[in-house]
Amino acid sequence: MKVLLAGGGTGGHINPALAIAGIIAAHMPDTVFLFAGTPGGMEAKLIPQAGYQLAPIKVAGFQRKLSVKNIGRNIKAAWYLAGSGPRAKQIIREFQPDLAIGTGGYVAGPVIRMAAKMGIPTAIHEQNAYPGVTNRLLAKEVDHVMLTVKEALDYFEKDISYTVTGLPVRAALLKKTKQQARAELGFDDSFTILSFGGSLGAGCINDTMAEVLKWHTSQGLPVNHIHGYGGMGKETFPQKMESYGIPLKSSRLRITEYINDMDTCMAAADLVVCRSGANALAELEALGKPSILIPSPIVAGDHQYHNAMVLGKAGAAQVIVQKNVTNEDMIHRIDTLLHDRPLLQSMAQNAAALAVRDTDERIWGVIEGLLQRK
Repeated sequence: MKVLLAGGGTGGHINPALAIAGIIAAHMPDTVFLFAGTPGGMEAKLIPQAGYQLAPIKVAGFQRKLSVKNIGRNIKAAWYLAGSGPRAKQIIREFQPDLAIGTGGYVAGPVIRMAAKMGIPTAIHEQNAYPGVTNRLLAKEVDHVMLTVKEALDYFEKDISYTVTGLPVRAALLKKTKQQARAELGFDDSFTILSFGGSLGAGCINDTMAEVLKWHTSQGLPVNHIHGYGGMGKETFPQKMESYGIPLKSSRLRITEYINDMDTCMAAADLVVCRSGANALAELEALGKPSILIPSPIVAGDHQYHNAMVLGKAGAAQVIVQKNVTNEDMIHRIDTLLHDRPLLQSMAQNAAALAVRDTDERIWGVIEGLLQRK
């Protein structure tokens, strides 16, 4: 069997495509995969690193805000758009896929649309509670839509064929107990916070976590804390810690630019403070972790807010809009959870209840259905 996958621009689109390839390969080991992606996007690095071939196709999004710079970008996007259809057809004719699956991002549009037009069974996977523009358009043309959460259905046409599959999470994430993870980190069994803003970091999270660190260390509270400040905090966060007299590493602290062992840190945590990208939330649900979520305000369609509110409404997370974040409020929230273990436990149970435990089987069920239709 041959499968064509298209998705890119961010890890949030690329990782689900890789996960879906893994699910298919587990059932049909002889499957040949080809990924379509932009030559300048993250996928140009991540897909070959994962051992798959990338078929390049130039696609770019249009900028809504008018400026001299954006006019130039829109001219380039229009030029790419004109060539994307013929290039997609070329990729499909040369590869001859039995199935085509899109996971979002601009690149998925022309590839999956052309595959559907050429009579190839097609599906898309939508990671967010508020779907991206590409997937909203493709949903009308593909054979099946896979959703991470049912709430996304509100933004699609009512007659689409869909399955709520959840979002695949890394198997390694589920292998360690809290006790094992804390032993690896050199922590005791005290209340443990994990905070991060992604690989680039988030200024808002860095700023408020600096004050949280100052609060619990200065008071000598029994709190362990892991914080990833990301590239954005590289020049400022360590200096701020030094000015506060807080070490970057101790028996209770691990403060670092990037968290390379997220599976261990997630397992160790009692509370997670982070953004609300789809992958992070799926991991919080899979592990049953209470969280304080600060959605990024600069993402398309404000989709992180919609993602966060799925957990917020279920009592699994506390959601704070970034403009409303204050140090005093954050410290109060964490202090409350530190001393109210029944509330913390209730949030953990509510998070776990949201997890889709058979995501791989549900996705494979969709694939099997499309292959039978072919």
